[in-house]
Amino acid sequence: MPVGLNYFLKKENINAGEYTIFVEIFNRMGIEIIIKYFPNLTEEQKEQFKLLESLYQDWNQKINVVSRKDIDELYLRHVLHSLGIAKIQEFQAGSTVLDVGTGGGFPGVPLAILFPDTHFTLVDSIGKKIKVVEEVVEGLGITNVTAINSRVEEIKGQFDFIVSRAVAAMPTFTFWVKGKIKKQSSHDRRNGILYLKGGDLSDELKDYKTAQIFDLPDYFKEDFFETKKVVYLPLKFKG
Repeated sequence: MPVGLNYFLKKENINAGEYTIFVEIFNRMGIEIIIKYFPNLTEEQKEQFKLLESLYQDWNQKINVVSRKDIDELYLRHVLHSLGIAKIQEFQAGSTVLDVGTGGGFPGVPLAILFPDTHFTLVDSIGKKIKVVEEVVEGLGITNVTAINSRVEEIKGQFDFIVSRAVAAMPTFTFWVKGKIKKQSSHDRRNGILYLKGGDLSDELKDYKTAQIFDLPDYFKEDFFETKKVVYLPLKFKG
């Protein structure tokens, strides 16, 4: 596991020049893990992914939206993890995706960078988190994201897919998003939920006969993903 930048700042008396070098090294390490698994990024996308480090470092000092433990491994624990959904589903141009309980913008922001022609609606009930999302989106210069401070139950409209990162147990989550998935699919895979989860899901998913589980270690080789999964639930959740 790579040692975080803050470790060096605490342990070493470094000058401004050395600090700049350390920042560049860690930025390069971050973007390289994304390029490793997504080698066809455009130059603009690479720059946007690279910007995430400084944007979240800056905003996390003002509003703690990423744990202090995780901020030094932002690209592994948050960005690449979010992009695990993209290994399961590529979103078509013109499609719409709802990110429920987005927090500081995960998985929605990394997915919005990867799929610039898909529109993402990022929702969270905590206003300060949506403030960070808005500032990060503005800093990235992306225009395919709408950030809303609201409970998901109050969101109007329907979406092709709903994504999230383990904000609630599946029965609770499906209750929250009931009626918010379009019936007509424009992808090969039926519209539904793509949910980042971890651990043993056998009990939680026992009533969801149509659920498909994708193990992220099949796509990413880092130890962090050992128990991580993407759960896909098509429109008809139970069957």
